[in-house]
Amino acid sequence: MTPSRHTDRRPADGSPVARVCVDVPLAHLDRPFDYLVPAELAATAVPGTRVKVRFAGQLVDGWLLERTERSGHAGRLAYLEKLVSPEPVLAPEIARLARAVADRYAGSLADVLRLAVPPRHARVEKETTPEEPTPDDVPPDDVPGDDVPADAPRPARIPSPTTGVPDPPTGADGWGAYPAGPGFLRALADGRAPRAVWSALPGEDWPARVAEAAVATVRGGRGVVAVVADARDLDRLDAALTGALGPDRHVRLSAALGPARRYRAFLAARRGRVPVVIGTRAAMFAPVERLGLVAIWDDGDDLHAEPRAPYPHAREVLLTRAQLGGAAALVGGHARTAEAQLLVETGWAREVVPERATVRARTPAVAPTGDDPQLARDPGAATARLPSLAWTTARDALRADAPVLVQVPRRGYLPSVSCADCRAPARCPHCAGPLALPSARGTPVCRWCGRVSAAYACPECGGRRLRAAVVGARRTAEELGRAFPGVPVRTSGREEVLTRVPGGAGLVVATPGAEPVADGGFGAVLLLDSWALLTRADLRAGEEALRRWLTAAALARPATAGGRVVVVADGGLAPVQALLRWDPAWFAARELAERRELGFPPAVRMASVTGTAPAVAELLAEARLPEQAEVLGPVPADDDRERMLIRVPRSRAAALAEALHVAAGVRAARKAADPVRVQVDPLELF
Repeated sequence: MTPSRHTDRRPADGSPVARVCVDVPLAHLDRPFDYLVPAELAATAVPGTRVKVRFAGQLVDGWLLERTERSGHAGRLAYLEKLVSPEPVLAPEIARLARAVADRYAGSLADVLRLAVPPRHARVEKETTPEEPTPDDVPPDDVPGDDVPADAPRPARIPSPTTGVPDPPTGADGWGAYPAGPGFLRALADGRAPRAVWSALPGEDWPARVAEAAVATVRGGRGVVAVVADARDLDRLDAALTGALGPDRHVRLSAALGPARRYRAFLAARRGRVPVVIGTRAAMFAPVERLGLVAIWDDGDDLHAEPRAPYPHAREVLLTRAQLGGAAALVGGHARTAEAQLLVETGWAREVVPERATVRARTPAVAPTGDDPQLARDPGAATARLPSLAWTTARDALRADAPVLVQVPRRGYLPSVSCADCRAPARCPHCAGPLALPSARGTPVCRWCGRVSAAYACPECGGRRLRAAVVGARRTAEELGRAFPGVPVRTSGREEVLTRVPGGAGLVVATPGAEPVADGGFGAVLLLDSWALLTRADLRAGEEALRRWLTAAALARPATAGGRVVVVADGGLAPVQALLRWDPAWFAARELAERRELGFPPAVRMASVTGTAPAVAELLAEARLPEQAEVLGPVPADDDRERMLIRVPRSRAAALAEALHVAAGVRAARKAADPVRVQVDPLELF
């Protein structure tokens, strides 16, 4: 079954040839294999269906990629063993996209298809059988060719896109607040493919703006895929689209839906019954007919990065779809990543930004606590966790019967503690993990292994008293409850994430990403413990800090309505300056320029190779890296492993990915025992 050379032979018995991607997670087998289609499956085993084939003596799953009359294999071909389902779940566009994504991320096609096509749910397939299309529903280019049987199932056409779809709003609100916004909507409605990097205004109803872009695209006769980071954002976008498009015009795809609901939504999109698919990163491969727009909100959120091989990022997958399919693209957020800035600077996309006068009218008043005037009035502001400016801002907002949002980077009570006598970090005696206190009277617990250390004694000085090294959300809520007696205090984080809070006086302590929306906006937003974000050993520390601050500050009322934001940080820092001026584009341009100078992504393409030292050395010895490649490291990784970094110019990115994939295939063919993790463009470099 392994093709040795291309002879383009027609099978002796005249059977059609099926090219199959076998679901085998081995890099050296990342190519299609040819099988014969038996006569009883000739009408149903069409491209896109799931099949079972005999491979290396075992029965394995596979996807039928295409059918031909000839094979490049010189030997004897085996027959398909079984057709799992006649449902063509793998659309041709998605098959091409999956191959491009696998090549970009040095991965295997089978790994990407596992992400793109959800597991089959037989009951759902039977209860939602595809409707037979009428002759008027079938366009001329849907006439079957010689390689596709005439009775092969086809998805039903999307209903007339303009039926029941309202015109997108115009005027000074909505997209009208951005000079390029109305033109962007017109281009979508006209069937063109504009590409935009959108910097959303503070207080912007971003789900409504995405829904308006979807409406314009659907009115132009095309489909939409929109991806958000988490379930809360998905709920908001779902509600906005239901109001804009009407019921049953879109589906949501998310891993949290469960197997049956997810597969039902997937089939609705694959069969062309809905023009719009929204979801978390599970939706980035959604099969949408005549795709016209891909959109992603808050592309800097690390939830957009897939944790399974080959570790693609939703932004890059969607942009690849736009490039391959000639679709429009919308990358939006309150902040802007260096990757989005690169799209603007290279001319691949245009900015959709508001005028400065509009920004000033919509922005809350932002003040830092670490600049010279504040230190002159409050000498303790440099070390206090809640300086007087933050305290008085919260007090004034509560007196005005407005809610106050307090953003804390860490969840829990005391997520990190140290010895009260010598200040040495408190570590678990079993695994050396950090100890934490779950409550005021709680017992120290290891955050890694979960063991309780009731009799903890400091190995440095023998002390048994502990002090806070990092304060979490629950401890902050406790402190604020004492500072503002009689005011209700709520927390929003891992244990309970609030979606919306009333507009009256009250305190909400939230971790980043869990901030609720307040009716009428928050009267004050306090951004505490900025050092925990800015001092991380991470290339994206400043970018991530600004993204989290802007996301929280955008929930405040405008300054004209009394909205204020206090950031406990030095006003001279670049991320704080960007927040004060509400200018994420300036910071993104600055960040990209620095990365160009230092040779860091996205100015260059980088890959990380992580594993044991001998395994990493073996893979790099096999890899035929491009001439311009620089090998950096090693740097320590988890579990006694090490990480090597390979850096190349962006023009050599494809060569780097191919070299690493081939080297991984050589190790797989040798059945190497120690695994090596290969990641292209990893979020974490150090």
